Amino acid sequence: MKRLLVIGIGAGHPDYITMQAVKALNQVDVFFLMDKGERKHKLIDLRREICERYISGHPYRFVEALCPERERGDPDYRSSVDDLNLGKQKTFERLINEELADDQCAGILVWGDPALYDSTIRILQAIVASGACVFEFEVIPGITSVQALAAQHKVALNQIGRSVEITTGRRLAAGQVSDADSLVVMLDAQDAYRQVVDQETEIFWGAYLGTPDEILISGKLKDVADEIERVRKAARLANGWIMDTYLLRKP
Repeated sequence: MKRLLVIGIGAGHPDYITMQAVKALNQVDVFFLMDKGERKHKLIDLRREICERYISGHPYRFVEALCPERERGDPDYRSSVDDLNLGKQKTFERLINEELADDQCAGILVWGDPALYDSTIRILQAIVASGACVFEFEVIPGITSVQALAAQHKVALNQIGRSVEITTGRRLAAGQVSDADSLVVMLDAQDAYRQVVDQETEIFWGAYLGTPDEILISGKLKDVADEIERVRKAARLANGWIMDTYLLRKP
């Protein structure tokens, strides 16, 4: 039976790898790498570095495939994501059928944790349901950017007895109303924190968490919003991409 291991590799630092992930890495015969283009090649390089660092005495190989891109101009966000995941599904079906022998194990290295803002689990479930491939898979949890953000800022995500909510920049920009005292925002391409800049809110912001390019800014949102916007633009220009996460906290 073919096996797949969906391995969470953390938010960027090779030391974020768990012992469970190390054991999983040493079972893999072939790693499937989704290439997102030259600008994001650092993400591929980190995956290769993790394998070199933690795999000992077990032969393995890499197979790269071009990752489909989401249609950014589509006003129907959910439809564009569904199309993207369908494209990824077809790619994984091909890799499983053509690159994995019946008695082998494949590894998919997922940034952060496979259960948070990643579609790999849903894609593999869809493949199993379709019958296009026959395989078993396991999920190995990883350290998310949310955990790394709190650790790097030396703060707890929640206040005692109070709630925490994780949302997207898209929803915050659309005027999402939340009763949570602590709001974690991911996937913000619109500087959506400006929606609440007039409130007495603290922000703990971080980009490229755990990597050599890491940037941290914190303070009263009204005092640091301009700095965050300026730094985000400069970082995106310098690197060609940006991954950032932030915590908004009501006083």
